Amino acid sequence: MGSEVKFEIVEVKIPEGCNVIFGISHFIKTAEDIYEAFVNTVPGARFGLAFAEASGPCLIRHEGTDEELRKLAAETLLRIGCGHTFIAFMRDMYPINVMEKLKSVPEVCTILAATANPLQIIVAETSQGRGIVAVVDGYKPKNIETDEDIKKRREFLRKIGYKL
Repeated sequence: MGSEVKFEIVEVKIPEGCNVIFGISHFIKTAEDIYEAFVNTVPGARFGLAFAEASGPCLIRHEGTDEELRKLAAETLLRIGCGHTFIAFMRDMYPINVMEKLKSVPEVCTILAATANPLQIIVAETSQGRGIVAVVDGYKPKNIETDEDIKKRREFLRKIGYKL
């Protein structure tokens, strides 16, 4: 029995103006159920998503309303290469718009990242397959916010309509 483990960092390329959600799920109907979560939450949602099977034919299943993002999701998940994972790229919407609905999808086990930041997936590979070790979302903190930073944060949230 092989006990060797290899690690790889997979860069997720996020197109300008897009966000991505990455997580762990199970079962072949994941792609269709996540699709429904998006379109039932955000009318006119522009997105592409993919789900990696971990048994049977082990295919990358994919759905979406934006062909470019659908293709990107499938190709990205193939590069990550870990079964029972999903990825969704979205345009003209934010993860916060779909997170609650996505968390209620029966196949979704865990959401590991929801971001527009640079994203890296740390993958471990064994003789059986590949699995997610961790995600690196953005950059490390530089400092603690000041009173001026707090003021700017609060103003920004109101400017974009997320607070009164």
